[in-house]
Amino acid sequence: MTHADAAAPVLIAVGSTRRPKLDAVRDALDAVWPKLSANLAQLGARFEIVGREVPSGVRETPVSRAESMAGARNRAEALVQIARDEKLAWRYFVGLEGGLDVIEQNSQRTVFLSSWAYVTDGSGRGAFGQSGAIALPDALAREVLDNGVSLSVAIDAFAARSGVRDAEGAWGVLTADLITRRDSFRIGVINAFAPFFNAEMYSATDARAQRESA
Repeated sequence: MTHADAAAPVLIAVGSTRRPKLDAVRDALDAVWPKLSANLAQLGARFEIVGREVPSGVRETPVSRAESMAGARNRAEALVQIARDEKLAWRYFVGLEGGLDVIEQNSQRTVFLSSWAYVTDGSGRGAFGQSGAIALPDALAREVLDNGVSLSVAIDAFAARSGVRDAEGAWGVLTADLITRRDSFRIGVINAFAPFFNAEMYSATDARAQRESA
């Protein structure tokens, strides 16, 4: 057994105990960990996911992009505070939030569902990632936006069964399981980790932008 194999795993805190979210973060880290650990020599060879329920600070179904982003960031920052208070050795903090994005064009409303992630290392450095978006059927959008029903309840009625949120999610229902809730959060988490595992590219881009604006 090598020293790296024997090292304690790097702990990644996630602001949820829901299985689709935890699995999404694990899937994302399986993909990015070789790049992330190579860029940060102090990281160990393994990671471990720790789920904790924390408040989002927003409504159950956010109804704007800004609200969804705030919910994801609030969850991550709540984890940072827990780690400080309890002196926990968590290395990264991940907040996830699904919500709606309402677009008005030519007096018509289109409502999209998207999944957001926010990742921070607890030092003040953080980044958002988004999954892309899928349009909601008008009837489902009206139920949530106009009638005030949470998406988790509305999608159960729409799919004529219960527990959709903890299974394939609205994403799975709407895409006939081609993209699940887990899949959508996985993409968001990879995107949020990009400035960490591809720091050289982000730093070069920032430096170039500063030179051009000077």
